[in-house]
Amino acid sequence: MQLQLGAVSGRMPAVDLRLDRSLSTQPASFQLYVRCNLYHNKSDNVKSKTQNGRMFILGMGFLGQFFAADLKSKGWMVSGTCTSISKKKKLDEIGFDAYVFNANDPNLEVLDIIKYHTHLLVSVPPVLGVGDPMLQHKELLRSRLKDSNLQWLSYLSSTSVYGDTGGAWVHEDYPIGTSSQLGRARLAAEEGWLGLGRDLNIAVQIFRLGGIYGPGRSAIDTVVKQEAPSMKQRLRSSKRYTARIHVADICQALNASIQKPSSGRIYNIVDDDPAPRAEVFRFAQNLVKKKWPGHGQQCFASETAGSPVSEGDQRKEKRVSNTRMKEELGVQLLYSTYQSGLLDIIEHIDNPFV
Repeated sequence: MQLQLGAVSGRMPAVDLRLDRSLSTQPASFQLYVRCNLYHNKSDNVKSKTQNGRMFILGMGFLGQFFAADLKSKGWMVSGTCTSISKKKKLDEIGFDAYVFNANDPNLEVLDIIKYHTHLLVSVPPVLGVGDPMLQHKELLRSRLKDSNLQWLSYLSSTSVYGDTGGAWVHEDYPIGTSSQLGRARLAAEEGWLGLGRDLNIAVQIFRLGGIYGPGRSAIDTVVKQEAPSMKQRLRSSKRYTARIHVADICQALNASIQKPSSGRIYNIVDDDPAPRAEVFRFAQNLVKKKWPGHGQQCFASETAGSPVSEGDQRKEKRVSNTRMKEELGVQLLYSTYQSGLLDIIEHIDNPFV
């Protein structure tokens, strides 16, 4: 089956994708696979340098799948892990080499497979009371990956490590003051992976990601599904600043880091507009109502209404700077604001109400 994806917002040429016919019964996976080809490196030289790379992704979730498909379109070999047989089956149907893996009890065979790859992306979050599940086995990792082919490692962290800054802008060298257990666990994981990289003589980069969104996982999708907001979502809706990043722009940053590895460097991966969550959902709701009149009016009223922000809540605010990402990695955001990201998503979504 051959499909042609036209240029998105005038940014890219058409892309031919040859996909397995089984994807016709996997609409969500199909959309994810296609949309991961939203952009290409502009330089032919960059493409030629990456054709023989071998990437292993620990944790092939939303971002992992998106990045894996992007790399495969550039000629990379890509493998990764998931947490269940059902997830492995779905990944196999898309065309990925996936291994069921428990980070709390690492399979030695999978660790031996990792060592034959040139690049490793770690997308496994820490667990409260445990920390980074992989780093519980640091000595095992060190011994198993010693003398491996690995050249590059990136650990995906979170902007949650910055904690409370009273709404001030924070950069990668900002004094860390997080008081949350999860934030401290993230910081410990960062140090752990940086240390392992030094021991193995691998270039390690830390990416502190904002909230990830993209096709199939956005405010547009939530409004369309008419899902009631959870208590956690309602609490977040009162915040004045929320860091976010489109999944395609994370892939841009990862690709740039592969081309310009800088061991021990930390990068904030966020867009230019740390806008309130409630504002984002109001915008998404209006887009849905405009494209499909009669839909989207009430589904997120409780989310978009917002709540008064108390002085105590304001102290928990922060705005995250992406200057280092732009200056050192040369990333030019495809979606610098939530408006541009959501407009692109709704432009390419099929009518869900028919």
